[in-house]
Amino acid sequence: EWSHRGPPWIWVHVRNQAGVPPRTRCLADVVTLCRGRRGSVRWLFPWGRDSVGSTPWRGSTVYEDQLQKHLKKCNSREKPLPVYHIQNVNAGTPEEDVCEDQVPISSLSREDLQKLIEKLRRVTSGLEPPLPDKKLCHQVLQGALCDPVNGESASKHLKQQASILGHLESLGLLGGSRCYVEFGAGRGKLSHWVDIATQDAENVLFLLVERASTRFKVDGKQRKSTFERLHIDIQHLCLDHVPSLVQKQRSVIGIGKHLCGAGTDLALRCLMQASSPMVGEPDCKRPRMDPALESSDLTHKGNSVPDEQNKVAGIVIALCCHHRCDWQHYVGKEFFRNLGLGQREFNFFQRMSSWATCGLRKLPVTSHVENESGTDFEEHNEAAQKIPVCNSEAIQRLLTVEERENLGHLCKLLIDHGRLDYLKKMGFKPTLQYYTDPEVSLENILLTALPQQHK
Repeated sequence: EWSHRGPPWIWVHVRNQAGVPPRTRCLADVVTLCRGRRGSVRWLFPWGRDSVGSTPWRGSTVYEDQLQKHLKKCNSREKPLPVYHIQNVNAGTPEEDVCEDQVPISSLSREDLQKLIEKLRRVTSGLEPPLPDKKLCHQVLQGALCDPVNGESASKHLKQQASILGHLESLGLLGGSRCYVEFGAGRGKLSHWVDIATQDAENVLFLLVERASTRFKVDGKQRKSTFERLHIDIQHLCLDHVPSLVQKQRSVIGIGKHLCGAGTDLALRCLMQASSPMVGEPDCKRPRMDPALESSDLTHKGNSVPDEQNKVAGIVIALCCHHRCDWQHYVGKEFFRNLGLGQREFNFFQRMSSWATCGLRKLPVTSHVENESGTDFEEHNEAAQKIPVCNSEAIQRLLTVEERENLGHLCKLLIDHGRLDYLKKMGFKPTLQYYTDPEVSLENILLTALPQQHK
């Protein structure tokens, strides 16, 4: 008979004393059926047919004469790429001259480090700092902010979300006939609050972009608005080919809370691709599908090819993890070159930017440290583990903790101004501002942008 042992997805078929399997429920000669958490299935056959075939994916084992039938329905099979997947459509142009391997900051001599710091201070001396006192709120989160049930960590996230919604409202970006694209959506909490703030608006669409599936999603609770998850890397996302955007034209608004490193650059390029053809980049940077294939794919789904592109009405993204930026995807290369900087300096400044949030740390990052700093440990655990830890005695003697933190902020400011320069050239009016207190989150810079003609 079948007996339940252990977790609910484990069922074991117990054989009788004579060693012959008793009558099974559904599958002849099956002794053990184990359905894993991720849908993988393993069938063991000590008796019965001699020939057993295995699928090319994880864990599934079936009779060979049933293999082809199983491949058509196996949950682990490779799925066809969606129509909005265009390989590397938002990726930066690879450099022809590949830079040498990154040199550790700790290996720099005292003189070389001093020259690098002087160069950083020189190029950032004329840059405008983020606007202060831009800590806003929105009425839809007042109840949650005052709810004593929410602990300290939850309250910090609510304060950040409230300020982001406040900025969306102040910029006139909350309303109907909009498509909110949340990059690095995770559980979708930010879109959840935007949905509540626009509950009286019509024709609102939410696209939640995330590379992998996420547990404890909140978008399943939404009913009125349309929530759609796009499981895709931002690097390959072409918004002009998303069927729900093709069906009905809407203004696109890019949002994000703590979008890590290169993810911000990919998201900005993704939005600019949707708004208008790229300016100042070669045509090969905007690859297109075969027109016949593109039209047939959309027609097959009951859609029509849009006559005009969806326009980006605004951008509100909380920046994060500058130490994870990548020169290939960085949108501010021209800005760096105009300052006499290149990939070598970028690689140093990118790693030095971590000094703004971690100072000089010898111990690896732990969940305790991350939770105290107010960052989302679930979303940024991998990023935190990759923060470069600098324990050079030369740096300790040369710089105090306060000086290192200040230099880290200058590195962040320089990288962000490259993004501002890119958005200006694309016809937008961008701004940096402090949107929350450092006690709430050390990553407290918000990037906002509106089209130049926006009033």
